Parts: sequence; structure tokens; C-alpha cells
Amino acid sequence: MDFFTIVLVFLFSIFFIHGLNLLNNKRKKLPPGPTCLPILGNLHLLGDLPHKSLARLAKTYGPVMCLRFGQINTVVISSSSVAKEVLQKQDLAFSSRSIQDVGRAVDHSKYGLLYLPVSSTWRNMRKILNSNVFSGNSLDGSKEIRCRKVEELVESCKSQSRRGEAVDIGEAAFTTSLNLLSNTLFSKDLADPFSDSAKEFKDSVRKMSTEAAKPNLADFFPLLARFDPQRIRYRMTITAEKVLELFRGLVDERLNKEKLMNGHDDNHHEGKNDVLDVLLASKEIDRNNIEHLCLDLFVAGTDTTSGTVEWAMAEVLKNPDVMKKVKAELDEVIGKGKVIDEADISRLPYLRCVVKETLRLHAPVPFLVPRRVEQDVELCGYVVPKNTQVFVNAWAIARDAETWTSPLEFKPERFLDSEMDVRGRDFELIPFGAGRRICPGLPLAIRMVPVMLGSLLNCFDWKIDGGISAKDLDMEEKFGLTLEKAKHLKAVPIPL
Repeated sequence: MDFFTIVLVFLFSIFFIHGLNLLNNKRKKLPPGPTCLPILGNLHLLGDLPHKSLARLAKTYGPVMCLRFGQINTVVISSSSVAKEVLQKQDLAFSSRSIQDVGRAVDHSKYGLLYLPVSSTWRNMRKILNSNVFSGNSLDGSKEIRCRKVEELVESCKSQSRRGEAVDIGEAAFTTSLNLLSNTLFSKDLADPFSDSAKEFKDSVRKMSTEAAKPNLADFFPLLARFDPQRIRYRMTITAEKVLELFRGLVDERLNKEKLMNGHDDNHHEGKNDVLDVLLASKEIDRNNIEHLCLDLFVAGTDTTSGTVEWAMAEVLKNPDVMKKVKAELDEVIGKGKVIDEADISRLPYLRCVVKETLRLHAPVPFLVPRRVEQDVELCGYVVPKNTQVFVNAWAIARDAETWTSPLEFKPERFLDSEMDVRGRDFELIPFGAGRRICPGLPLAIRMVPVMLGSLLNCFDWKIDGGISAKDLDMEEKFGLTLEKAKHLKAVPIPL
């Protein structure tokens, strides 16, 4: 079959499926939305910053809006009340994941926690994480490791300060996040700047995030998935396989060490010291689940944390009054020039407000992780058809003028006398999601971000690189797997 024939068959298939969907959907009361173009649907409306484009469209079509991206029906939720309906009241009906084609690389969609359906395997993995990995006691037990990594971050900044060099805040926070996570999971650094293998690992995690963020034709036109037209899944497979190979080596090393120490079989573990020990001790998940879970934790846990630290530093530098207040609190409670301990966070209310306000204005994952309905679901008087993907626009909800006073301003003070939190109970502010599929790493993130941010602010004064004034600091966004700063923040640390 020549290329011209293939194109004709593809176009005919698209038109045929589009026609069937139109006939089927006319019988249902779909949510309102813009008119679809043939083949493209509403893809032309997304733009480079889809969270902003869809927030603008929601002002016309309402908080429950239906669009079509290629062949894929998509419902977008843009209000806290409807988000509560989806993520809490009808959580189970909306609990399946929309699987992107890149997620099928290395069979990740079959084993990774991110994509697994709500099932016994998923429940067992969540139970292990909630009880033994991200519980308060477990995190307290590993906090000395994280404190050491933050001290190393501060020392690295001191070295650059002595040389008069600017620090790439996002890159420094990424390396620290990677090592905080790798020490919590494996009790070792995987991003040592002096190790070639560690540099390769760090680059691989970055590449996976980059590939996962690329718009993929195969996601909009599933008929194209078998051809992988942009080679995104191919490149992701190569990179993810390298990382999985490293994880397999760490698992084998740990199992062999256990055998030598106690002569018991592979599944017997005593003295659980880190996450890997806990995972290997479980009888309820297998090695594939363990290795792919680690993949999820690194890809999801590094960019989100480092991005939040970078946005927070940018906002504090752009708002000198906020900088003055947060440094005054740190000086009074901790003492100038000291690295913060996790136990100090509870005594630093203004720092916590700065982190909350950063998460409000700069939701790390603007649409959370897309969901999918497996049956027709009624929502607010409309029908969400089977196999529709569902976006919850957490970015738009956190900037809703009906909820927030001066929603576009960075005002940490708004949280000082407020009980509102980011833990999934207050649907006006859900940067980590809510319901049964809330981000399992939330308890670690809300420790790591204030400790890293507070330590950087308490140990140095900061000057934006290049002589840029605070009011001229570029705050443009770049949409991807996470919401990054379009222009990375570089700032010079000045000794106190």
C-alpha cells in the first residue's frame, strides 16, 4: 500500500469515526463547548499555554466544558464546586487514568502507579506508600538524610557566592530534589555532580520529563499510535530503559546484600532502613511494580519540587516586602545564616504562607493528571460520555476571582488567618489533586519545599543576575509535564 493510499484510508477512517461520534453524542446532553472543526476538533484552540486558553474558554462556556481534541472527547472542569463533585463525590467514577501514548513505553502503563486502574495492586501500592513511605513516622526517620542534602545545597551556593557566580535556582533545586528522593528511596546519591553515571541518570530523568511533555499526535488520533509518528514513545523507551536498568541493579544489589547478611531467601528483610527495603519486604507487589513505582516517583517528584522552589524564589525576589517579612521571621525563629530543620516548619507560619501562595499561583501540574470515565457519567445535569478524558484545571480554579481577592497578586498574607490548605480538603486549592488519586508524595513535598526555600533565604541575600530589577523579572510560563518558568531564574547569593 503506497503512502497516498495510507493517507486516504486514514482520512476516511477519521471522518467515519467522527460521524459516528457526532450521531452518538447528539442523543446525549453533553456539556457546552466551542464548535469542532472536522478532524482537528478544537485542537486549534489550545495554543502554547493550554491551561490559560481553556480558562478563557470556560468564561464563555462554563465550569463544565466539552471539547474535542482530534478524536478524543475532553471535559474540562474549571470551578472548585465541580472539582469537588468529580474528585470527591463521584471520585470512583472518575478514578481511571487517561493513558498517553508515551506512558506505554517500557509497558509503564501496566505497572506504574500513575496509570494503574483502582485495583488490588493499586491499593496495595498506595497502602505501602501511605503507611511505610510517606507517613509522618517514616519521614521523621529519614529527615537527617534530607537535612544533609539541604546543607550540601547551601554549601554549593556558598562556593558560587565566593566566585561571584549566579546560581541557576531551578537546576540547583532539581539536583537537590533528586538526591533527597534517591536517599529516601535507596540511601544513596544518584545525582552526584562528580560522577559520570550520576550525570547520566540526572540527564535521563530530565529527558523523560521532556518527552512526556511533548504534544503527541498519537494521543489525539489513536489510529496513529501504532506508527509512533513523532518517535516520542521510541525515545522514551530508550531513556526509561536506562533508568529501569539502574533500578534493577539497585534491587539486585540490595537482595544480594540481604542474602549475605542473613542467609535467608530473597523475600526476607529485616531492619527496614529505606523505601527500597520496605518495598522488597512486601508480599503484595512484584519487582516490576517496584521498579516502575520508582520511575513514577522520580519523574513526578523532582520537577514538581524544584519548579515550586524556583517559582517561590522568583516571587520573593519580585516582591521585596515579602522578602523582608520572610527573612525577618527566619531571623527571629531560626537565627540568621542557619539551615532550617524540618521540625522548624511548624514555627514559621509566614514561610508556609509563601509556599501556599506559590502553589496557588503556579500549580505544578495545571490540569493535574488527566482522568478518564469508563462508562457514561452524569455530572451537573450533563452526560460525560464513556472514554472521555477529564481535565481539572487546578490552575484556573486557584485564580478564580469569585473565590480569591486580587487573584493575580502574590499575597502570602491571605493565608495567615485562613485554615485553607493544599492537602486536598479545600477544592479552591488543589495543586496535588484530591480524593483517592491525590499525589501520594504530598507529605514529602510539603516538607522539602519550605526547608529548601527557607534555607536559601536564611543563609544568603540574593540579587537577580544581570542587573535585572525586581519589577522587570520575567515571570512568563512554559507549559510541559510541569508548569516551568519560561526563563530560568539565575540569582547571585550574597554572604550575610
